[in-house]
Amino acid sequence: MFSSFNNSYNLFGIHSWFLPAFFLLIAWSLYWKGTALWKASKKNQPVWFVVLLIINTAGLLEILYIYYFSKKSSREEGEEENKEEQN
Repeated sequence: MFSSFNNSYNLFGIHSWFLPAFFLLIAWSLYWKGTALWKASKKNQPVWFVVLLIINTAGLLEILYIYYFSKKSSREEGEEENKEEQN
């Protein structure tokens, strides 16, 4: 009677799809966290490095940093260099 219900759970009482999804989420998060931390350290941005290290957002903050904030700071540095060259 309950055999079909019990087949969708493993020994720990969680759904059988949960563990693969959990490990996939860990791999996804580690990839983006590692990439963002490496980029922050190369750009000598210790505040971003600490924030990215402590806050875990499953890769969302890391992706925003890589594609938006790190490029924004690069543009700002370029503008400052241009101002210094003009003076």
